[in-house]
Amino acid sequence: MLIENMLPGISRVAVPLVDNPLQATNSYIIKGPKRNLVVDTGMDREECKNALLTAFNELKIEIEQTDFFITHIHVDHLELVFKIASPDSRVFFNRKDAAILYDQGSWDSSISFAVRNGFPPNELQVMVREFRKSVFNLTNDVEFTLLKGGDKIDVGEYQFTCLETPGHTPGSMCLYEAEKKFLFSGDHILEEITPNISLLMERELNPLESYLESLDKIFALEVVTIFPGHRGAIKAPKQRIRELKNHHVQREREVLTILNEGPLNAYQIASRMSWEIPFAHWHEYPAFQRWFATGEALAHLKYLESKGMVRFVEKDGKIYFSSLKEK
Repeated sequence: MLIENMLPGISRVAVPLVDNPLQATNSYIIKGPKRNLVVDTGMDREECKNALLTAFNELKIEIEQTDFFITHIHVDHLELVFKIASPDSRVFFNRKDAAILYDQGSWDSSISFAVRNGFPPNELQVMVREFRKSVFNLTNDVEFTLLKGGDKIDVGEYQFTCLETPGHTPGSMCLYEAEKKFLFSGDHILEEITPNISLLMERELNPLESYLESLDKIFALEVVTIFPGHRGAIKAPKQRIRELKNHHVQREREVLTILNEGPLNAYQIASRMSWEIPFAHWHEYPAFQRWFATGEALAHLKYLESKGMVRFVEKDGKIYFSSLKEK
C-alpha cells in the first residue's frame, strides 16, 4: 500500500485493483479539524478495504468523523463505500448516476441495446450474469447526499466546488478548488490513458459530445494540477486536455475509414478498431471488454451522426451505420 502526501492535509492512497491493468484506484483523504473527506474508495474486496482502513489508521482518521465524495458510478470508485461508511458519514454523490444505480431496468435496457447493435446475445447474457455477481454489493443502507453543479463542500482550509462533467458516465462529477487551483477529476481526465466514453443504453444520448463539452469546461478554469482517479497527477492540464480531444478526432477518422467498407453494425465496427488490449484477435477479448469497446464505437458513431457525417438504418431489429462523409 502506498500513501503519498499531495498537498497540506491531502494524501493519496493507492487502493489496489487486482488483475486489472490500471493497478490501483486513487483514493484521496482530506483531513479537516472537524470532518474529513475521502474522494473515491475502491471496490468491495478485502484487499481494497484493508488498504483504505490501514491508511485511515496511519493518518489517524476516524470513520465516524469522515464523509465520502464519489466521483462516478463505476465500481472501482464507488463500491467499497457501502461497507466502510459509518452511520455518521455523509456520502456525496451525483443525481444522474444515483438514478442509474437504483434503476432495476437499466441492465435490461443495456442488453437490448447491445443486441440491436450486433453483440452476440448468448455471450452478452453470460457477461451480464457474471458482471451482476461481482458488482454493486449494496449490503449497507447508505443514503446519498445528492449534489448538483455549483454545490460547495468545505473541508478545513479547502473549499470545493462541484462540477458536472458528463461523458465517462452521465453524472460524472469533479471537485474544483479555485483558490489553490487544483481539481479532483475522477476518471474524467486521466494521465497516459484515455477515459472510456461509451454509449451503452439510449441512442438519444450523446456521451462523446457531452464529454468534449466537459473538457472545454475544465480547460476554461485556472487549474495547475489535476488529481485523477488512476495513475499520477497531471501537471499540464491544458496540454492533457488537448491530447484527449485529439485522441477522439483520430477515433472519428478511424471510424469513418472503417465505414468505407460499407454499412456495418457497431459490434463489427468495434472489431475493426485499434485497441490497446493484450490480445491478438477480437474474439479473444473478454466479453466485457468487447462490450465497452462496442459502447465506445457507438459513442463516436452517435457523435458523427449528430454532425451529419454518419447515418443509421434499422433492419431486422439490428442497427447499421454508413458514412455520409464526402470522399
